[in-house]
Amino acid sequence: MTNNLPESNSSKNKTLIPIAIIAGLFFIFGFVTWINGALIPFMKTINELTDAQSYLVASASYISFVVMALPASYILKKIGYKKGMSLGLIIMAVGALVFIPAAEARTYWIFLTGIFIQGTGMTLLQTASNPYITILGPIDSAAKRIAIMGIANKVAGGLGSVIFGAILLSGIGDIKEKLTTVDASEKTTLLNTMADSVVMPYIIMAVVLFILGLLILKAPLPNVTAQPLQEAKEGIKTKTSIFQFPHLWLGVFALFLYVGVEVIAGDTIISYGISLNIPVESSKYFTLYTLMAMVATYALGVFLIPKIISQAFALRASALLGILLSLCIVFTSGFTSVLFVAALGIANALVWPAIWPLALTGLGKFTERGSALLIMAISGGAILPLLYGALVDVKKQEYLTTAASEATAMAQAATFGYWVLVPCYVFILYYAFWGHKRGLENN
Repeated sequence: MTNNLPESNSSKNKTLIPIAIIAGLFFIFGFVTWINGALIPFMKTINELTDAQSYLVASASYISFVVMALPASYILKKIGYKKGMSLGLIIMAVGALVFIPAAEARTYWIFLTGIFIQGTGMTLLQTASNPYITILGPIDSAAKRIAIMGIANKVAGGLGSVIFGAILLSGIGDIKEKLTTVDASEKTTLLNTMADSVVMPYIIMAVVLFILGLLILKAPLPNVTAQPLQEAKEGIKTKTSIFQFPHLWLGVFALFLYVGVEVIAGDTIISYGISLNIPVESSKYFTLYTLMAMVATYALGVFLIPKIISQAFALRASALLGILLSLCIVFTSGFTSVLFVAALGIANALVWPAIWPLALTGLGKFTERGSALLIMAISGGAILPLLYGALVDVKKQEYLTTAASEATAMAQAATFGYWVLVPCYVFILYYAFWGHKRGLENN
């Protein structure tokens, strides 16, 4: 796979502006995506939810990638990259506006609808921008370019988690304490006031997204194309179906698991800190720890790939580290365990940049369809956090029979839930060593 621009200093200079524009888009959906870490405990409080129910915040966002990825690929074929990206930003603005009636009604399903609509807009952006940045230059350095996108994404995510953590979680500890002592009328007033705190931030977000949606139409984005399939060797049939690329399908599943563990690491860490009786004033910054660990590792990847290490090697090292850190989480406690959750950002950073080029290698005319399938794999962020939440709820009930208090049972259950990460990293490790080669041996 390659781009349609000749490899020269001049052409490299021409790609700087497109890279900067796409990085800006990654910044936007990084900001919107990673505020979920603050939204989850916020929604849990104002809607009085269980842990499993609260993680529907992540599910509503990420399930849209399953529903909308293939339609998004058809939309992009019809209207092109620029108009598709513009439409995606405007749809995200509409989703932000839905938070206004949701806050007024303090109704969970309306909040989830707004999050789903924003996810739909992000699906359009992701479906366009990920394959675009992958084929904008040589395939061997694709992970490097995607790592740059990751830096923009996670820096924005860090800002989003801090800003929305300060807005939504300020005083939440005191409010939760008051809720246990006041009567029904006062409780309703407290929760309604808390819910109203999302209105102004989401109005501002909607205005910004709408303006950017109009500006992107003027962006100078050159056309890029994937390298056509190589002629079949003698005795080997030409690939005629997307189902003839096992390395792609294994990559889709690996990406599904990866997005799930990334979301668990980023979106559960605030609630995890709170469950360990760490003050909200400190816990609200924990998502930032995870994201900054990712940014540092992305920066390292920009310098190392492909000059010093290959994309496959980066993936192997990431998977091994993920397994090690997951075991450290469940076998430690307190703030130490939280730090190991944050350190998952190191293990996760280069997985997305490595899987994309490995999975798209050799697809030729099937690249767009393969990209849509990889975008659908983002749904792992919808399913695995729910699995984590359900596991925590089940273990909490089990631990209540032996624990000294409900708080102790919650802390033990929240820690146990991270066992779900281990088999995910094991499969990613398999893909890094062997899975990405399946079906390509004779090409």
